[in-house]
Amino acid sequence: MLSLFITLIITASGSLFYEDSQDAWFYDCIAERAINDCKNRPALDVDPELIDLLISIERQYEVPNSLKGMLLAAACTESGYNIKAKGDRKFSKSKKKPMAIGILQLWPIYEKVYKIDRQNPEQAAHAWMKHIVSKLKKVDKQCGYKTERRRWIAAWVTGIRYKKPGGRCKERPKHLKILNRWHRHLENYGCGERC
Repeated sequence: MLSLFITLIITASGSLFYEDSQDAWFYDCIAERAINDCKNRPALDVDPELIDLLISIERQYEVPNSLKGMLLAAACTESGYNIKAKGDRKFSKSKKKPMAIGILQLWPIYEKVYKIDRQNPEQAAHAWMKHIVSKLKKVDKQCGYKTERRRWIAAWVTGIRYKKPGGRCKERPKHLKILNRWHRHLENYGCGERC
């Protein structure tokens, strides 16, 4: 049986906190992957404090181990961690106004439903995670998945895409591809000098 130890952790930004060693080690490694393996952003341009913030937010939502880092993968894919990113102009009436704003490229509906500033990464990350978690009950009824990973993947894709008759049970979010790559890297090489 694997025992867990309480340890003092120094995060990528240099801040200190107490956490169980297994979880802290894994998130430390995911942070390294997020910084060094985001094709949408050079590693030197990634703010480690932003990565730490996103990790601290994700931890609050009890993400299954096999999907830890999902918030980082989404931010990498959507904006390359750019809090000022603006996109999806083609969906506006004028074809010029950006519909998607911020680190997670959230649409205006998030401002109405969650009362957030989409360019505030903390508010955007909480709203994004709350939205995904809010889809779990719907997914349970539509999909009937038993494993946490399948439930969360279905909730993830349901939360980020437009409604579809019959749901999106068998679909996967595009962010999952990079998250799986990060997890495979950690399985194959571990964490440390090779991360």
